[in-house]
Amino acid sequence: MIHLEQLNLIPEQFPNQDAYPFNLAIFQKMRRLQFKEPVTFFVGENGTGKSTLLRALAIKSGIHIWEDKTRTRLETNHFKDDLYKTVDLSWAKGVVPGSFFGSQIFQHFAQMLDEWAKTDPGMLEYFGGQSLMTQSHGQSLMSFFSSRYQLKGIYYLDEPETALSPKSQIQLLKLIYQHGFSGEAQFVIASHSPILLACPGATIYSFDDIPVKTMQYEDTAYYRVYKDFLENREHFLADIENLD
Repeated sequence: MIHLEQLNLIPEQFPNQDAYPFNLAIFQKMRRLQFKEPVTFFVGENGTGKSTLLRALAIKSGIHIWEDKTRTRLETNHFKDDLYKTVDLSWAKGVVPGSFFGSQIFQHFAQMLDEWAKTDPGMLEYFGGQSLMTQSHGQSLMSFFSSRYQLKGIYYLDEPETALSPKSQIQLLKLIYQHGFSGEAQFVIASHSPILLACPGATIYSFDDIPVKTMQYEDTAYYRVYKDFLENREHFLADIENLD
């Protein structure tokens, strides 16, 4: 199900053309992205802006990002989290609830859930009936995914394959496909996983291209590198051994 139909980026409203992320050519050239399928992937090398845009979309969608605000850090870029202020979203039938997933953010959420469960133990029933902190990281992630994505909403995921085994990634792929194409969930995902990117019918946007463009699964760098390695493992290992 498609809830979010389009994002419009307004470069004329950028507060600073020289500071990250507004200095990225990909944002200076971008005007809109359309979401025509229930599952959309952002792919590209680190630093291309895909995670930054994903976060901006979540904030603009009114989604709270569970971050540990108690940690202090030296803030040198006052514009780092301001991209959402220059984004406009078009919804099919109005804004829907949802969530933002990131590995570090999930850890903080799991800790907060334990605190809430001290006064309301029933909250854990939504996540498999036990504390997410008592499960392995991979198990806790799958418990969260399995329960959360049954609900109608828009879900932003930043590299969800982190800490998931290939088998668990296949499980997540099944959940995404099932709840996206047969349920009431919409997913926008930044990922490096060739397993997740294989989702049938999904749109893949490449952030390695300026402006952003769609690409086929077999044309992604992740598919080609993994396929090349698995088919020519001896060649890669020979190069490694020659470094000695």
